Amino acid sequence: MDIRQLRYLVSLARERHFARAAEACGVAQPTLSAGLRHLEEDLGVMVVERGNRFKGLTPEGERVLAWAQRILADCESLEQELVGTRKSLRGRISIGVIPSALAMVARLTSKLLAAQPGLGVRLLSRSSIEIQRGLDDFELHAGITYLDNEPLTHVRSQPLYRERYVLLAAHDLSLPDQPSISWAAAAQLPLCLLVPEMQNRRIVDAAFAKAGAAPSPAVETDSIAALVNHVREGGLAAVVPDDLVAHLGLDAMLRAIPLGEPELVHVVGLAVADRVPTPPFVAALWTAAQSLEA
Repeated sequence: MDIRQLRYLVSLARERHFARAAEACGVAQPTLSAGLRHLEEDLGVMVVERGNRFKGLTPEGERVLAWAQRILADCESLEQELVGTRKSLRGRISIGVIPSALAMVARLTSKLLAAQPGLGVRLLSRSSIEIQRGLDDFELHAGITYLDNEPLTHVRSQPLYRERYVLLAAHDLSLPDQPSISWAAAAQLPLCLLVPEMQNRRIVDAAFAKAGAAPSPAVETDSIAALVNHVREGGLAAVVPDDLVAHLGLDAMLRAIPLGEPELVHVVGLAVADRVPTPPFVAALWTAAQSLEA
């Protein structure tokens, strides 16, 4: 058994296709298939369900996959640590970020890159559920998500900022001439909201329910950019974090209106897998997060 065989297995489990897995590993498909057969021979168990196409892993294969993910993550951490003893870190750190936090993450990544200029950052828009899965499967080094609502498990966390909410509306949308708007009144507007799979949407839906309202959004999306554009161009309204408005800025077509009771505040922060020793990439990101005030 060698590291390459474990990489082939992890790639196959991720791609669920032999040719794509081989391409991701930079080898020919027969090389990948042969490596997996050697892995099965070395371990004395069937790892991959046999067939012309990928059907899945055997129960034993699922157990081998979990160990392979852990071993490869430890190998990566070892390489990072040895390089870090001689010079600044090199490589690319993968961070899953909930869509509503993507505009704010530069505060953290700029701190990280200033301290570790040899690092690259790969930001991936992910739901909180996908972030949990990515951390568990060693596919993400860290996640930025809600810490106090549906919190992740088996992680260490560091608050980054507190999220409050406003109604973002087009200027030509007819609204009462008042300094704020109630959640019940907002529910009656033509809305663009994130899809229910997003935790932000579940938070917003809970606030509407607490106000005795049940909105029927005209548009649902998993993209903050699409949400804002539908408000600007489609004459809709949306419930968004106030920090997002501050980062994106308002133009002549948009206005932000405070939402009344219930007032919502949720903590967004950094989450990393609770593992020892801490990988150098993760340790550097954690240090950067600690330098920011939540």
